[in-house]
Amino acid sequence: MLTALAPELLVVLTLVIVVAGAVNGLAGFGFALVGTMVLATAMDPAVAVVFMIAPILGVNLSLLRDLSLDDLRTCGRRFAPLVLAALVGTLLGLVALERLPQGPLKVGLGTISLAFVASAQRVVRLPGLDRAREGCFVESTAGMIGVGAVSGLLFGGTNVGVQLVAYLRSCNLSHGVFVGVVAMVFLGLNAIRIGAAGALGLYPSVAFFLVSVVAVLPAVVGVAAGKRLRTSVDERGRRAVVLGLLAVIGVRLIVGGLGIA
Repeated sequence: MLTALAPELLVVLTLVIVVAGAVNGLAGFGFALVGTMVLATAMDPAVAVVFMIAPILGVNLSLLRDLSLDDLRTCGRRFAPLVLAALVGTLLGLVALERLPQGPLKVGLGTISLAFVASAQRVVRLPGLDRAREGCFVESTAGMIGVGAVSGLLFGGTNVGVQLVAYLRSCNLSHGVFVGVVAMVFLGLNAIRIGAAGALGLYPSVAFFLVSVVAVLPAVVGVAAGKRLRTSVDERGRRAVVLGLLAVIGVRLIVGGLGIA
């Protein structure tokens, strides 16, 4: 665990956060994935996951601009089982994070990164994806509890929440309701995760926690810079940059986790 923050480490953390933010601004996604996976190659993966919680929360604050109280009430009633199950799963993911050895955790994060790339490139088909595209096939209490719990567990332990977004997109929601649910999940859960991570002792030190909070600023700067670059790079180029970066990071994590390099 990291108890002291050397100037070199602060520089590395800042650069990673800015680059992850720029990737998100450029491509519209990838902040949590890129930031977490890159940091996991340079430090304890569990610490990398925890460090990224506050910056992810800060980047997602932009969701509030499109959120109304009516939408929040509507999606709160409709998707309460999903949100509550995701909360429980997220807390369990944090508890598991504390107990997992570095090697297997690195391999797991690397596998998730490569799976995301393969799915985005349609090299592999995720089970149930075609059925999901036809409609919200599990929009029932039992279905939402199942999706929420599994997705929350993965989100809590890895910062990867794309499976929740994919599920919600399959439900043919209005823009307002979609934003409302996403806001509840990623703003609400991340706020709770900060407190839970502190209570579980997952932050190596108070200084590390404060740096994580301050990292919101370079994250926002990076997103703004990426958005400025968006007009100069076509969609194919943007996807190639993000997916190529995630593929390299995924391989590096797996190799490191297996002790090969």
